[in-house]
Amino acid sequence: MASDYLLELDNIQAGYGRAAMVLRGLTVRVPAGKIVCLVGPNGAGKSTVLKVASGMLKPRSGAIRVDGKEVAGCDPQTMLRSGLSHVLQGHSVFREMTVEENVRLGAFSIKDPAVIAERIEYVQNLFPIVGERWSQLAGLLSGGQQKQVEFARSLMVTPKVVLLDEPSMGLDPKTTTTVFEQVVRMRDAGTAVLLVEQNARRALQTADLGCVLDLGRVHINGPAAELLADPKLADLYLGGATARA
Repeated sequence: MASDYLLELDNIQAGYGRAAMVLRGLTVRVPAGKIVCLVGPNGAGKSTVLKVASGMLKPRSGAIRVDGKEVAGCDPQTMLRSGLSHVLQGHSVFREMTVEENVRLGAFSIKDPAVIAERIEYVQNLFPIVGERWSQLAGLLSGGQQKQVEFARSLMVTPKVVLLDEPSMGLDPKTTTTVFEQVVRMRDAGTAVLLVEQNARRALQTADLGCVLDLGRVHINGPAAELLADPKLADLYLGGATARA
């Protein structure tokens, strides 16, 4: 049955081994055509949300639905086939491989060469630097350019939702701006995004909807612009000053 949301995590309980639960009844929903960002302090469970969504960590309880279909407990390959593509924290390009080889890895599950060629044309148009550096070693690219290669690779399977974990990690402010511009390009091209980002102010400036996590639960959610302008939220999570930009 179709849903109003491409991705739903409903009342998720999840943790690692015998340690205490990291997520304690968390609910997050991602509508089509939107960027939803998760912000909050270290240890709030932000990256764990993405691991649960992508199948890297099975929830103890709760429901996960992709376009209305229940997928909780499925492995990462099944989650990928269902429409979730996960871009990991930090740089995940293979430095000794070319940009082309890195991007083609994203199409490992596609058997039709014509479909692969179509997707390559799509990501090269969406991220021009990928096409321009197609034959170069990925390790020779700047951090921001490598991130665009990762984005391109994640889109090769035509995902419904891309899960982005700390895309600005280790990047200077100018490069961070470029990377977030590319996140918006993904959204505008029709791919929903669930974004985890420690730079809460920058994430909320980019996103359509925001969720503030603390102690494994969503404490506040709503339009990102409203959260960004909330003085109480600014004091708790954005460094103590309301946004004026």
